[in-house]
Amino acid sequence: MHVVLVTTSYPESSSGSEAAGGFVADFAHQLAAYVKVTVVAAASGAASVRTEGSLNVHRFSVKRWPLSLLRPYHPADWWPIYATLRDGMRSLDDAVAEDRPDYILALWALPSGYWAKTMLRKYGIPYAVWALGSDIWSLGRIPVLRSYLRRVLGAADRCYADGLQLAEDVAKLSGAPCDFMPSARHLPRDNRTNLAATPPYRLAFLGRWHRNKGIDILLEALQQLSDDDWTRISEVRIHGGGPLETDVRNAVQQLQAFDRPISVGGYLDTVGAAKLIGWTDYLALPSRVESIPVIFSDAAQMGRPLIATPVGDLPGLFHKRAFGVLASDVTVAAYADALQRALRTPASQFQTQLVAFAKEFDISDVARRFAIHVGEAIQ
Repeated sequence: MHVVLVTTSYPESSSGSEAAGGFVADFAHQLAAYVKVTVVAAASGAASVRTEGSLNVHRFSVKRWPLSLLRPYHPADWWPIYATLRDGMRSLDDAVAEDRPDYILALWALPSGYWAKTMLRKYGIPYAVWALGSDIWSLGRIPVLRSYLRRVLGAADRCYADGLQLAEDVAKLSGAPCDFMPSARHLPRDNRTNLAATPPYRLAFLGRWHRNKGIDILLEALQQLSDDDWTRISEVRIHGGGPLETDVRNAVQQLQAFDRPISVGGYLDTVGAAKLIGWTDYLALPSRVESIPVIFSDAAQMGRPLIATPVGDLPGLFHKRAFGVLASDVTVAAYADALQRALRTPASQFQTQLVAFAKEFDISDVARRFAIHVGEAIQ
């Protein structure tokens, strides 16, 4: 079997700043253990065709990078959007015409699903769509794009989503079932420390410094902790980057001025991320908007409990198995309370629940199950 993955999010490096595409390369390489895989992906530089391990990767150049910042309602973005749609279509068409695959997986619904739907009409090749929240909850609010989404999802052989509520929303929009397929990546596990059974605890945040990810909630909550609370903290490490960088660094400096044990650093590659997560006792997840983030599967894989806000699917997952401490609300006060509860709860007590979650969010198993679906579809 031969599967083409078409995406605008295939990482060009492992710096840790890839956002949605951070796990796509791991998925592609894991899938290649079961089927032949060709990747068609956007590139910030020149177009190219090359081999990466067992994968053939076709890169098409885009006019503006990153693509996630393009907005269809901004006239200045219309030309780069049009050029991306045109060049992505050409690159996928070239790859399909050269070596007719059996199946196409579009990551994500737009524009990749649109390109895959065109290949179905032109070559009769079935396709699946793996949808993200930005497809449905952002682009889906725009009437014209919502119509495109409905047609792209409706014509797909199969639809997937990386969140439980998102899967329900995709099914409502498309009128067809949508399966939950978690987004996860493979982390080296040889640098893990033992979880502490008593304080002081090590805390960490890894992710984009963006309002949606709630980095400001975390930092303001840390400022509300008492001196007694801070005696229960060994160290706090903040890593990532993004539009709130100035605010983040200023807030860290303010905490450091009170001799709080906190440090700040940039994005981390896979090895660095594994070291940070494996070092911590509690991983902070203070998001305002979330489905099931990759950092959740990272934490489960590394056996690290989370201090999380009650957004997206996280409350449902928490009630299934307590993966750490869940805040009562998405506010600074509620998150400060969650931090205080975590500092008085042995991090080691969540080990069994995290092992069970790790099995459900294993990227190799995700790839294996998708390969089975492809085999069933092309029989």
